[in-house]
Amino acid sequence: MAFIDGTVVNVALPALQMNLGGTVTDMQWVVESYALLLSALILVGGSMGDLFGRRRMFLSGVAVFAIASAGCGLAPTIRQLMIARAVQGVGAAFLVPGSLSIISASFSDKQRGRAIGTWSGFTSITAAMGPVLGGWLIEHGSWRWVFFINVPIAAAVILLSLWRVPESRIDAEGGVDWGGALIVTTGLAGVTYGFIESSDLGWRNPFVWGSLAVGCACLIVFYYFEARADSPMVPIGLFRSNDFTGANLLTLFLYAALGIFFFLFPLNLIQVQHYSATATGAAALPLILLLFALSRWSGGLVARYGARRPLIIGPIIAAAGFLLFAVPSAGSSYWRTFFPAFVVLGFGMAVSVAPLTTVVMGTVDQSRAGTASGINNAVARVAALLAVAILGIVMVSAFSYRMNQSLKQLNIPADVARALQSNEIKLAALPVPSGTDSSTTAALQTSIDGAFVSGFRLVMLICAGLAVASAAFAWRMITMRTT
Repeated sequence: MAFIDGTVVNVALPALQMNLGGTVTDMQWVVESYALLLSALILVGGSMGDLFGRRRMFLSGVAVFAIASAGCGLAPTIRQLMIARAVQGVGAAFLVPGSLSIISASFSDKQRGRAIGTWSGFTSITAAMGPVLGGWLIEHGSWRWVFFINVPIAAAVILLSLWRVPESRIDAEGGVDWGGALIVTTGLAGVTYGFIESSDLGWRNPFVWGSLAVGCACLIVFYYFEARADSPMVPIGLFRSNDFTGANLLTLFLYAALGIFFFLFPLNLIQVQHYSATATGAAALPLILLLFALSRWSGGLVARYGARRPLIIGPIIAAAGFLLFAVPSAGSSYWRTFFPAFVVLGFGMAVSVAPLTTVVMGTVDQSRAGTASGINNAVARVAALLAVAILGIVMVSAFSYRMNQSLKQLNIPADVARALQSNEIKLAALPVPSGTDSSTTAALQTSIDGAFVSGFRLVMLICAGLAVASAAFAWRMITMRTT
């Protein structure tokens, strides 16, 4: 459910923008309202699973996720969709760490690597099915069915879990760190709001710099609060392990690159390359199928070669994939451009994902499995959250710069140029003013497409740099041992 939703919503963004209206900032909030609550509360979800029962918290998360999915499908406005997405994030915060900690508690040290590899494979194949099914539903029905499909899946998950999944918990006293959850949620919300709204309101707006200041202050306070809390949701002592710290830094940089990529790529294919929603959903299949096909193999890499080697090589291969995505222009052939890039990126991620997860789970005592799982998942979600907020600014700025350069070269009326410049935050969905003659309309549309591709290329180069940085953390911090 969580992985289908994570991939299919991005495919639905162009349809959402067309149906409900809004700027790229609104589309960012559709993604970020979910990611914000998931990032902040996934740590609480992992801890509550350890304390009160992993299956119980997992099933609670599934139920909340399903109800919120129905709310997303019924939302009449973009604002109500954002609220329902936030509730979805709360549900996901309990089901995502619960699934992995259940597996970690159910297998021995020797079997855990391949078990986690199998988990990675099944999440990958469901992630592969999501965009294709979602694209087909958008094209032949409505974007609302992208959310409604979660409801029958949730019913099946609940029945299967009650039938086959054993309950597990740790026998330890302690409470839930609600104070820490409140502080980190406020901090992430402030930082996210400031970066996203800066594109629309400007950096001098008091709400922008004020929210950034409050957010950064709360994140600093969060560190000191957790160091002194009786039952911290982020035990600072876990980061004394270089393996654990290195794995989470690698996760932060690599998943930041993936987060902004999967936000922008569907907009590129649908609005610039003019793919159908179904074709856009299918475009990423090479990456996801490679993850599925190689998941068990990659899960055994740690036992054979140690963690350090695959976690250096994998992100470097992924960086090569991001560089290939920077090459295509508008109208390029999928098979000559995007397909090879997806194959390279998919192979790089296949080498990285299962060993990374195995390192995270193997460097802590099993009594803290849910907490470790929650921390690493939170880092991945925070990475995507911040990447969409921060690199979204880079995308808007690059688009605006290239668009303004193009407008200077075109002989168009001043009022048309002003209308375009005032709506640049819509990116490739920027409408050409009505009444413009056909030849000028064609020239302006070419300029809009070119401006988007220019910004997309810059962001892909940054993504490649983030992937190389993640490999550097593995090289410097992760050892050959995982236990």
